[in-house]
Amino acid sequence: MNRLLDYVDTLPKKLIPAIAIVMVIIVAYLDDISGFELTFSVFYLLPILLVVWFGKTTHAVVISIVSALVSLWIDLASEHPFSHPAIPVWNALMLLAIFLIIVFALSEIKVLLEKERLSARVDFVTGALNGRAFHEIARAEAMRADRHMHPLTLAYLDVDNFKQVNDSLGHSIGDSVLRSVTDAIRHNIRSSDIVARLGGDEFAILLPETDRDHAKQAIDKVQSMLLAAVSQHNWPVTFSIGVVSCHKPCKVDELIKMADALMYTVKNSGKNGVVYHIYDTPDPLTHQAMVQTADATQRSGHGQR
Repeated sequence: MNRLLDYVDTLPKKLIPAIAIVMVIIVAYLDDISGFELTFSVFYLLPILLVVWFGKTTHAVVISIVSALVSLWIDLASEHPFSHPAIPVWNALMLLAIFLIIVFALSEIKVLLEKERLSARVDFVTGALNGRAFHEIARAEAMRADRHMHPLTLAYLDVDNFKQVNDSLGHSIGDSVLRSVTDAIRHNIRSSDIVARLGGDEFAILLPETDRDHAKQAIDKVQSMLLAAVSQHNWPVTFSIGVVSCHKPCKVDELIKMADALMYTVKNSGKNGVVYHIYDTPDPLTHQAMVQTADATQRSGHGQR
């Protein structure tokens, strides 16, 4: 059953109403040949449920109306004597009412489930993805990069002096800083890139199909915009960033650990800088050029404020 539902979920949304109409026709045929004594009204719910769950609510309403009209037509065509000519119409209206109640109730359940699913993947303070969602997406992107031989870059960002902001200005200002960081990153990366808050004042940025050179252009721009954003509010924070580019098959957990370690290299070298590294080159923690890169970045205009 799960496989069938997964398959239906992959179908084009425009195809769902067409499948529902075919199902209504089949149920109507069975309803007609079964005679007056047997009712098939409950089976009209099958196409209705299909559309409301995998399609649009408006389409489900249309299918409900069509199903009720078909049921009415079958009752009238059966030439069965009713005590009053309005009874078939009344039955069809009651059937439609039941269909619509189910449609709107199930639609509401669907919305609530979607909100719950999103809330489990989104950080409630910033609106960015949370760590769990980021790891899922990063693993999928790493597999895709491996399959198509594309580069992949991951940046690990820490907000310097964030505890000082919380302690001196309050947690509400701290939350504002985190939201501003998220907005600044989002507005300066591609729609295909991913930003997530991993916890506290640490963020991750995933750049699919991005090599080291292009990552440097992107992250340098991001840090510049971040510094500009916080300077507008006179917030005493800067940003330490570690960036790892992967040009061969790599494990996401190792990529994150390496970028995290690079970020701490920056913090231990005076904060407010960016260190770049390529995944398949020597260990960045013992690679002196990486520290020199951080120092050069700070001297180039991103020095500690």
